[in-house]
Amino acid sequence: MAEQELFLPSTPGKFKDKSHSMHRQFHRCFASTSTMFLWALFLVALTAAYLSFQSFVDSGSKYFSSAWGGIHWERQVRSSAQIHRQNGFSVLVTGAAGFVGSHVSLALKKRGDGVVGLDNFNDYYDPSLKKARKSLLNSQNIFIVEGDVNDARLLAKLFEIVPFTHVMHLAAQAGVRYAMENPHSYVHSNIAGLVTLLEACKTADRQPAIVWASSSSVYGLNEKVPFSESDRTDQPASLYAATKKAGEEITHTYNHIYGLSITGLRFFTVYGPYGRPDMAYFSFTRNILQGKPITIYRGKNRVDLARDFTYIDDIVKGCVASLDTAKKSTGSGGKKRAPAQYRIFNLGNTSPVTVPMMVGILEKHLKVKAKKHVLEMPGNGDVPFTHANISSARRELGYKPSTDLQTGLKKFVKWYLSYYGYNHGKSLERTLKFLVAQKCRLVAFEKKEEVGTAATSLCGPHMGRLAARGF
Repeated sequence: MAEQELFLPSTPGKFKDKSHSMHRQFHRCFASTSTMFLWALFLVALTAAYLSFQSFVDSGSKYFSSAWGGIHWERQVRSSAQIHRQNGFSVLVTGAAGFVGSHVSLALKKRGDGVVGLDNFNDYYDPSLKKARKSLLNSQNIFIVEGDVNDARLLAKLFEIVPFTHVMHLAAQAGVRYAMENPHSYVHSNIAGLVTLLEACKTADRQPAIVWASSSSVYGLNEKVPFSESDRTDQPASLYAATKKAGEEITHTYNHIYGLSITGLRFFTVYGPYGRPDMAYFSFTRNILQGKPITIYRGKNRVDLARDFTYIDDIVKGCVASLDTAKKSTGSGGKKRAPAQYRIFNLGNTSPVTVPMMVGILEKHLKVKAKKHVLEMPGNGDVPFTHANISSARRELGYKPSTDLQTGLKKFVKWYLSYYGYNHGKSLERTLKFLVAQKCRLVAFEKKEEVGTAATSLCGPHMGRLAARGF
């Protein structure tokens, strides 16, 4: 009775079964919790689906809008690689926005070969010059892929899109002295980059023939002249030279193991229009025009340094001839089928000129005297002289350099003055002189004087004498 009284209502007629009510609340609570749980699962699934979709969209947008990749990009690559002559080549040119690379690309395209460029546009020197070269190549329908030769995925994609017959490998970290400031960049570009490229070439469905730029720097401390391909190259004088020598050993290894056809070219002091601003002839031109002093180094016993200056057009002929005479690689799927061609050539001018003589030629063409500081050559990796023996290249490539330094520097100076706007100043001077002459003639007519007299009264005796000679 006591237990039953606990459940009696306080007001008669209002009695409810508490146990039944609690049972229903329990079911409601359970049903509500289940519903919430289902909703939570739904929201989680919806969120996961959204994130997956967003990830897909992001990856897709990266594919279509990145520096390389996408449908439009692939069309540009294929279009640039199209061959427009019988038995023509499809050539991948690395370092295509560089000095030699841009000139070689233009020469190949001009004769009807397919050309695709690759360049990372680094800032070792003013990138605007590289952009100018790129614009020049674009105007001739040559597409340059902006990327690094160390990017294995990019290289694999390029070889997937285009079955290149040849690779012209000119990408490198150049410069002898800069190696003391940034040695890692030389290992990254000249060794690691070369290996990455060779790996891509060896695994290509059709292995391309490879022509690549070594350097006359590999001769290092060799004192035998002229330098021949069979001379010692185990005494490099700079890290740059050491990386190029390492490149020769590495390419020989890939030739021996994988059957890659490889030709190495040892360039000798290349110069000309659109050249490298870090080269002496280029920086001397800039400083002479700006009235700044130039530093000329001398070797031991006050001996003038000498270089085998080689004009860019001659170098291009050697590069193209190397492609034309390169035999096919003999490997397939990374496996060698037969011995493959391996060659190394000097590409020089065979006529070394001392640095002071080179400066004298620049002074003549610029019509400005240089302010010279002559110093002893520091131990920065430079060598006192270079001189190429080109008998092998002449015999096997038909290589015949035809531009002497006098002619080549004249062409370079003409380009430099035009590119950097110095000719604009001369045009402005002529325009001002014409306007002054017209003013003098008008005054002379009004005053009924001789033109020379009017010019003298207006601008002084010098202009009077010019007027008397007809300006």
